[in-house]
Amino acid sequence: MLSRTASNLFWIGRNIERAETVARLLEVGSRNALIPNIGGGYRNEWDAVLQATGKVEDFNAKYDEAVQRNIESFLFFDQDNPSSVTSCVEAARESGRIVRTALTGQVWDALNSGYQEINELRRTERSKLSISDLVDWTTRHASLVRGAIEDTQLRNDGYDFLYLGFALERGDATARMLDVKYYVLLPEVGYVGSGIDNYQWTTILRALSSNRSFNWAYGGGVSPAKIADFLILNRKSPRSLITAAEDAMHHLDRLARAYGRTTEAQTRIRGIVGELCETTVDDIFDEGLHEFLTRVINEVALLSGIIHEVYLSGETR
Repeated sequence: MLSRTASNLFWIGRNIERAETVARLLEVGSRNALIPNIGGGYRNEWDAVLQATGKVEDFNAKYDEAVQRNIESFLFFDQDNPSSVTSCVEAARESGRIVRTALTGQVWDALNSGYQEINELRRTERSKLSISDLVDWTTRHASLVRGAIEDTQLRNDGYDFLYLGFALERGDATARMLDVKYYVLLPEVGYVGSGIDNYQWTTILRALSSNRSFNWAYGGGVSPAKIADFLILNRKSPRSLITAAEDAMHHLDRLARAYGRTTEAQTRIRGIVGELCETTVDDIFDEGLHEFLTRVINEVALLSGIIHEVYLSGETR
């Protein structure tokens, strides 16, 4: 497969997954903002969402204050923000147009219809669109694209590049969603373990559509350790970091077999999976949840760069 084709397929996966992640981050901010600030002090849920996206400087260059309306505009509609939902949907559709012959009709229709629909949303009066409407639309669109890929795409190297993009972006996304909790500062240290603290953790699960799955796996009883285990180390969790890493390893191994060579990308992902397999929740909290998640985000970025050099740039390594 031409590296240009592989790159566009890879970025279809990443951009669709990223659009869904950004929408889910908006939902986290919306739900956490409903909690009354009964203890006083600083607690800016919307600033927490912005911090987790890693786009603080870009936001500050264009907007005055980290309030809901500004962040909603920046993260959903702003075409100057390459990570906004609108930008991601448009970029995925453009990648699909470029590699139209590598996609089935159903996958292209899903990408194209999403592009048309988000343009309609942009023309709709903002007061008529709630965050829940925007989140629901984005998750439906992402599910439609993934379903079309799963049901109709040939299981060849193009399929692997699509799902490699999904897997890397999902790992990054789960880390960022968990990191929102780090940035949401409780009014007092005494609130840790309280109803407010547990509500914020539960909000993360709900935003990831994982609340019921978590209850099935752990029988209820929310705690930071259980949620960290579920979203980082539990292979049964479809959005856990280890699941995303093993999915990426699966598709990289398929590419190695298809092309008859193992690269630095396979070596790197095996190291990441091996570390996660040996890590415990205690290890994570001993290191610091924020520090651990920041390291994971950096490792995903490094792996993505290696994949680009090995498979997507037209060069060999």
